[in-house]
Amino acid sequence: MNLSYRLEDGFGIIRAHAPRIDAAVAIQFKNRFSDLAGQTTDDILPAGGAPRRDTILLDLSEVEFLDSSGLGAVVAARKILGSDRTLALAGLQPAVDKVLRLTHMDRVFPIYADTETFLAGQTRATDA
Repeated sequence: MNLSYRLEDGFGIIRAHAPRIDAAVAIQFKNRFSDLAGQTTDDILPAGGAPRRDTILLDLSEVEFLDSSGLGAVVAARKILGSDRTLALAGLQPAVDKVLRLTHMDRVFPIYADTETFLAGQTRATDA
C-alpha cells in the first residue's frame, strides 16, 4: 500500500496512492499508516513540548473504492493516533463518500473537500 507523508503548515498530511482500499490491502494500509503516524508524532511534538497540531489529514483523493475492510482500516488509523489527535479526511470520491455516509462515519471523521480546504479552515481557526 503506497502512502506518502508530508508536513504542510505544521499539519501532517498522509496521502493514499491507490485506487482501492479493500480486503487485499487493508492490513498493509494499517501497517504503513502506523509507520507514518510515528513520523507525524516526531514532526508535531517539539522536544519537551506540547503538540503544535493535533489533527492529521488523510487525503483519499486517489481512492475510488472503499469496502468494509478498507473502512475498518481507516477506523483503525484513527485509533492508531490515539485520543489526543484527530484524523480528518479529504478528497473523497463519490463512492468513498457514499460508504462513509451510509455507515455514518461522516459523523465520526471531520471531512474536507480537499487538502487546500482543510488547510484554509485550520488557518482561520488558529487566527480566531
